[in-house]
Amino acid sequence: MRVNGPIAAQDAAVRAQAGMSRGSLPEEFAARADRLLAGTDADLERFFPGDTGRRQPVHTCYVPADLVNEQTPSEWGRAALDAAEAAGGLGVLAELAEIDREGSDDVVDRVAEKLRTEPVEDLRLDLEDGFGLRSDAEEDDAAVEAARTVAAFALNRHHELSPAPACAGIRFKSFEASTRHRGLRSLDLFLTTLVREGGLAEAGVSADGLPPGLVLTLPKVSDTDQVRVMVEACRALEDALGLPLGRLAFEIQMETAPMILGLDGTCPIPAMLRAAEGRVSSLHYGTYDYSASLGISGEFQSLEHPAADHAKNVMQVAVAGTGVHLSDGSTNQLPVGDADQRSRTWALHARLVRRSLRRGIYQGWDLHAHQLATRYLATYDFYRRAFPDAARRLVAYSGRSVPGIEAADVADEPATARALAVYVHRGLLCGAVTEDDLARAGLDRQTVRSVAVPGPAAPPTTGETP
Repeated sequence: MRVNGPIAAQDAAVRAQAGMSRGSLPEEFAARADRLLAGTDADLERFFPGDTGRRQPVHTCYVPADLVNEQTPSEWGRAALDAAEAAGGLGVLAELAEIDREGSDDVVDRVAEKLRTEPVEDLRLDLEDGFGLRSDAEEDDAAVEAARTVAAFALNRHHELSPAPACAGIRFKSFEASTRHRGLRSLDLFLTTLVREGGLAEAGVSADGLPPGLVLTLPKVSDTDQVRVMVEACRALEDALGLPLGRLAFEIQMETAPMILGLDGTCPIPAMLRAAEGRVSSLHYGTYDYSASLGISGEFQSLEHPAADHAKNVMQVAVAGTGVHLSDGSTNQLPVGDADQRSRTWALHARLVRRSLRRGIYQGWDLHAHQLATRYLATYDFYRRAFPDAARRLVAYSGRSVPGIEAADVADEPATARALAVYVHRGLLCGAVTEDDLARAGLDRQTVRSVAVPGPAAPPTTGETP
């Protein structure tokens, strides 16, 4: 009912005294809006939490599980440096990677240090395609030994004993009918051995016996029900091993056409993420399985095939704002053989890495130690090339100058400032940017992170490494 006369005048006087302006909407409408949008608010908070600042490795290295030991990361780093030296040095590879001469010495020095101290950021001990079909006894032994190796990585990293990946885990066999039981058994043996024999809780690495950077990879997903089964398996293992509910997360390899376009004509990825109940950490594009599923001839299967770009575009939109990472796949053109072959494939690899980064895909696969040099050269160049401008704009944004009055030459919106901060933060996490670089630019780690990830820091999750 409309209020007139003295009461309305008195109410207006009270509002005026309180410094409040009176609009036209009834006071109760805001509460009604809250009620109507309560479900939307809950869905946005649950399914679109945004970037939590969780570290995303710049690559994942896939190695057959039985060929990995705790020295593998340092061996790969040495092999990468030796291959570069044989080609004339990292400076020569920087030219192949088309890095500007002006900044190449700085990038080369930083990459050399990276290859000595953290040559592999994420290592997947492969019990699937890279391991192949073997006897149950052989795969049982490999799964158990993989757990011991991953535990050794975590101990080495915790005590700074030798280079170890920030993230590590296994890729087990898919939940297709022919490999389902084997995949579940390997997953069970790996996690059970890791928790009960890894010694990480006793060493103070983690309270629950799992390494902070544990990653589990579910390959060849073709239906949401396979994700639901993985969620049930995680719950059962958490219960059996005394782990906190939700502790086990996993990444999904997108290797089949039905994961991009389902039978009902829609993209099943959002439904798949909902079915996973927050456990999916990343989606990985499987270059060759996906291309083959579309009937693309082997000669033309590539990360940059139009069909590959379409699939990755769909995946990128589907995970935007969800906190789920996206990874590109691999190239099977390896820098081995004669000098010309190595030069061609190093140049190709660097170009593909740079292409992915420019498209907003910040991770890819490396299948050979010789790919590490061009991975880091292209990645470090990407993060250093625009760092001065990004830092300058972040300093101006943090200062909150009034547009038009001693303002910066670019008036960045909060969303743009956040993207700039995320860019700088990613460079910081992989080592392309240092704390000293931030200080010289007038920034610090906390300022960058607070703009990149507004609000309180997210609690650590599987795959989290500061």
